[in-house]
Amino acid sequence: MPEGHTLHRLAGVHGELFAGHEVEVSSPQGRFAGSASALSGAVFEKAEAHGKHLFHFYGDDRVVHVHLGLYGTFTEAELPVLEPRGQVRMRVVGPTHWTDLRGPTSCELLTAEEADAVRGKLGPDPLRADADPERAWQRISRSRSSVAALLMDQKILAGVGNVYRAEVLFRHGIEPMTPGRSLGRERWELIWSDLVELMADGVRVGRIDTVRDEHLPEVTGRAPRQDRHGGEVYVYRRAGMPCLVCGTEIRTGDLVGRKLYWCPTCQAG
Repeated sequence: MPEGHTLHRLAGVHGELFAGHEVEVSSPQGRFAGSASALSGAVFEKAEAHGKHLFHFYGDDRVVHVHLGLYGTFTEAELPVLEPRGQVRMRVVGPTHWTDLRGPTSCELLTAEEADAVRGKLGPDPLRADADPERAWQRISRSRSSVAALLMDQKILAGVGNVYRAEVLFRHGIEPMTPGRSLGRERWELIWSDLVELMADGVRVGRIDTVRDEHLPEVTGRAPRQDRHGGEVYVYRRAGMPCLVCGTEIRTGDLVGRKLYWCPTCQAG
């Protein structure tokens, strides 16, 4: 599932391509046809992201809410438009570019009030200027659940996925099963500020890089990471490989239906 930086990056792209212009909206697949017809010809006002959710704002109190889920993707291209390929849920055509949405978990037309209600169920997003990390801390500091599980709960913290979760815990030497109420405010504030910086970098470059300069391949002489997710990381999807810092074998396990990765030495607690 795409992590929050991907949605913020999409919001920036869509805002640049379509904001302030009348757009044509259609649903080649048909599942969004009624809403698309109501929107076509309207002015695309802006795009915003909150966590793993994307919002397209139109006039007259209309907002398209998209949650990509596991399989959703947007593809953008310059005009002219091409015949739809695959199951295109929503197509948006602007003055110079067009984008197709395929396979989302959600693609729905909402009022502004309904969109606010969706956002109201989400925790603070480290990539939003209006985020209040204290809201997340109040939930975490009272919880017996592991910090690894809490960081992935979108009602507590929006936008953090499996990669950022594993990497930020490693970067701060935190044992993943540490109860939230045992974390401590100082470590929480370090986690939050690190997520703000790491995720903003993800928006800029379009991939997740979490390895500090002194551990990069060009410094240590190791081979660059070869993985379809791209980016240099410490523990994510490195089970059985040596830790880049101490050499201990990286471990993996299951937690709340997702893979967890950690170094038992660097994150000994």
